[in-house]
Amino acid sequence: MKWLSVLVLLVIGCTGGQIGPVEITLDRDKCDRCQMTISDKYYAAQVRGGPKNKVFLFDDIGCAMHWLNKQSWGDNAKIWVADYKTGDFLDASTAQYVPEQITPMDFGFGATSVPTEKSIDFNTLKPKLFAKKHGH
Repeated sequence: MKWLSVLVLLVIGCTGGQIGPVEITLDRDKCDRCQMTISDKYYAAQVRGGPKNKVFLFDDIGCAMHWLNKQSWGDNAKIWVADYKTGDFLDASTAQYVPEQITPMDFGFGATSVPTEKSIDFNTLKPKLFAKKHGH
C-alpha cells in the first residue's frame, strides 16, 4: 500500500498536480488554434499533453482536432469536450457527437454523454472534422 501512495505522488508531481480539464475563463481565454476568444462553454474543448503536460484550450472540437493533428505528441494527448447541454467536460474518446449544431467555428458537432438517434462516436467524428479544413 505504501508503494501506491508513492506512485500517486509521483504522478501528481510529474503532471504539476493537474490531470483533468481546467476551468476556462469565458470571454477571456483564447482558442489555441484560431485565437478567437472562447465565449461558448457548451462547445469548448481542451487538450492536455506535450512535453510539459500543458493544457491547450479551444472554442470548438474541430479546432482542437485540427491543431492536435499537427502535434508530434498528439497520439498521447488527453482530450475533453464540453457537453453541449450542460457545459460539463467529458472524455472526448467516450463522448457521443450530435451533428447539425451551431458551433463557434461551424464544425457543427456537439458532445454529449448520452447516445441519441443521430449521434456518432469519436472515431466516426474525426474524419468528418478533418474533411472540413476551416471552421467557416
